[in-house]
Parts: sequence; C-alpha cells; structure tokens
Amino acid sequence: MTYGGDYGGQQPPSGPRRPRGPREHQRAQTLPLPGRSQPQDRPQARRPVQSGPPDQGPPRRQPPPPPGYPPKPRRRIGPGKILGSLLVVILLMIGGMWIYLETSINRIDALPDYEGRPASAEGTNWLIVGSDSRAGLDPEDEARLATGDTGGQRTDTIMIAHLPDNDTAPTLLSLPRDSDVKIPGHGTNKINAAFSFGGAPLLTQTVEQATGLRMDHYAEIGFGGFASIVDAVGGVEMDIPSEMVDTKTGVTIPAGVQELDGAQALGFVRMRYSEATPRSDLDRVANQRKFIGALVSEISSPGTLLNPFDLFPLLSSAPDALTMDTDDHLHNLVAFAWAMRGISSGGVVTTTMPTTSSSAEKWDKERSAQLFEALQKDTPLPDDVIVN
Repeated sequence: MTYGGDYGGQQPPSGPRRPRGPREHQRAQTLPLPGRSQPQDRPQARRPVQSGPPDQGPPRRQPPPPPGYPPKPRRRIGPGKILGSLLVVILLMIGGMWIYLETSINRIDALPDYEGRPASAEGTNWLIVGSDSRAGLDPEDEARLATGDTGGQRTDTIMIAHLPDNDTAPTLLSLPRDSDVKIPGHGTNKINAAFSFGGAPLLTQTVEQATGLRMDHYAEIGFGGFASIVDAVGGVEMDIPSEMVDTKTGVTIPAGVQELDGAQALGFVRMRYSEATPRSDLDRVANQRKFIGALVSEISSPGTLLNPFDLFPLLSSAPDALTMDTDDHLHNLVAFAWAMRGISSGGVVTTTMPTTSSSAEKWDKERSAQLFEALQKDTPLPDDVIVN
C-alpha cells in the first residue's frame, strides 16, 4: 500500500519511531535585509520584575589595595595642628584686642593748628607727657602711690621723641619741668605750668614755639596708668647704684638689682629730693629716660609678647593709662615703641636740654639752637649738645 502526499507515493522510511514529546514550533527565520547586520540568534532574557524591597545583602567591603601600594594611613591630629590652632586663636584674640584698643584709648585734640605754627620738617616728632594729675585716684591709690598733696594738673615728665626718616639714630630729649619759657597768653613761666593753664593743646603750642619743632603725635600717661602698665608686665628690672630716699614723699628704694613694681617705679621716676639726685630735676629726667628704656625693652621682649598672661593684662591696661591725639592710631604708637626699644642698648640717643645751671631754669641758647637744627634736618647731634 502506497501513500500519496509528501512522499510521492513512496513508502515511509522504515525503522523505529522516536517517541513524541511536546510539539516544538520551529521559529521562523527571515532573510537579512541588505545594509543591516544579522540579528543575534537569541535575545537576552529579561529579568523578572522583583516586587517589594530589594534584597540588599551583606555590606560591601572595600577591596584591598593593589599590590605595591601601602594602605592609606588614618588621619591623626598631631602637635603641629594643635599648635597651629592655638596660634590662630591667639591671633584672633589679638585682633579683637587691637580693635578694642583702637576704639577705647582716650583721645584729645592735642595738636591744633594756630597762626605761626612751625612747618613740618624731616622725621617725626612725638610729645611724651607724664601727668601728675590725681584724677581718678581714690585715697587708697594716692597713699599707695605716694602722690603727695600737690593739687592741680601739671607734668612731671615732658619729652620729645624724634624718629628720623633716614638711618640716623632716634633721639629722646627731656625738657626739664622747671625751664622758663614763654607760654602763649601767660607770659614767661615754668614750662610745666602750660599744662595747668591750658592742658595738652597749650603745652604743645608752648613746646613748639620754644623749640621750633612741629609735633606730629601726642601721648600722655597719668599716675595710675603708669603704675598699672608696670604691674601688668610683672615689674621692671633696674640696677639702683645707691639707696634712694625721697625726703618729701618718704619713698625708699634700696640699692642693687631688683624688680620695681608700679608704686616703686613711680617713686623712682619722680624722685628729686634725695641724696641720690643731687642735681634735682636734671637727675630725675636722666632716671626717667633710663626707666623708659628698661620698660620698653620689657614690653617688646618675646617673654612679654608671646606670653598671653603678660600681653593681655598689658593691652587691657592701655585704655585707662593712655591719652592720644584725635588723629593718632594704635599703629603709630607701636611704631614709636619699636623705635624706642634700643634705649637700653644705646641705639637711641638720650639727652637733656642744654642748660646754663643745675637748676635747669635757663636753656643754653647756642647749644639749644644746634640741637634743634640737627633734629629738623635729621642729622646726628653734635657731641657738645648731648647732656646726660
């Protein structure tokens, strides 16, 4: 028996038949179109959509560093960073203190213009005044500082500090308080009386007219302020050649190397009624320059500037201690102190006005004229005008 159909009437091939499984459908194949790549035989199967929160699994660990590379060290805070942080804090505190001082120091119009005022010359001139005013002192402070019973307001200290514009040494010149000069509007009188008559403006005008030097800056310090500054730096070391006993105030300073506190320092710079000061005011102004040199050296030393326990009390005492001109600023005062730091080492020329007698009432006109001319022109002082 023959079959038609696909076999064309031939007998089907003999042999065992394969078992039928599930019927497989043959996928249709299409011929590739020109210009198009052959599609992949089998597309990647899509991942089943996962419902719910993803399975996070265990936390991943950082892979180990590749061979040849050391592991990254952990950051540690070393002593350098600690010191740097402390330095930043100190600088911020100093900056804040600087602003506080700039806005808190007492101000006065001490350098007013007037007709006939000397013209500006070479260098910069400071008028330094130590006032004996008792204003602001209570009876206990007056007794502690041995101020005496002098009333009114006069000056125990009058100095001119000249800072040159060239390499000439700075000069610190003392004007004896008993010098007879012409005081505008008050005739001839002691130079320190000008402060009592008209305060800082009249004293400045008197000094300018008597010396021919124009004052560029003004600084004044009172009794209490002077003592507080000395105490703020922990005292000032001085070598006292012989015992000093003031017969008027009773202040006694023993001989030898010692640290003077505020009260002792005030007694030292004011003393003139003593066997240790036979030239009276001339010896006193010389002692004043010595002490100012030691004080400036102490203030500018690293032991003070780098020690916050000395620096901040010093800065905090300045507003009550100092009075400056309205146009003066703190950086002017710092420049002055920096220039004066060489007093003790001889880097600053210190001298007193040349006078005709130990009473210091009359100035030597010829030598005084040479002194003032040298300061006006920023030239070294002649040796014969330097008086110590």
